[in-house]
Amino acid sequence: MKKQIATNNAPAAIGPYSQAIDMGNMVFISGQIPVNPATGEVPEGIKAQTAQSIANIKAILAEAGLKINNVIKTTVFLADMSLFGDMNEVYGQEFTMPYPARSAVAVKELPKQVLVEIETIALKD
Repeated sequence: MKKQIATNNAPAAIGPYSQAIDMGNMVFISGQIPVNPATGEVPEGIKAQTAQSIANIKAILAEAGLKINNVIKTTVFLADMSLFGDMNEVYGQEFTMPYPARSAVAVKELPKQVLVEIETIALKD
């Protein structure tokens, strides 16, 4: 059965979607952009934005009773592929072996003109 997951510790959904959906043994987290949920601010630079996006993911995972090591797949959307190296540096500090499967693509534009958006799929233990 489909169950909505929502937390005030990550940016609220703006529109007809959920922060995450719990489908029993899997949790699907909508793309997280680097908005600080407490201030509404977006940090400067790809490294800080990647860290904030992952912090938002961690908050949603926590609401679902999960941790970052439960993530099995990510999709990273970048405003430009030239940002990949710096994003990857921060990403590599947050995830541990075995790393989740990942796709990374450049897109024409992201909401609020941010540099990165990350969506995830997590598996319950």
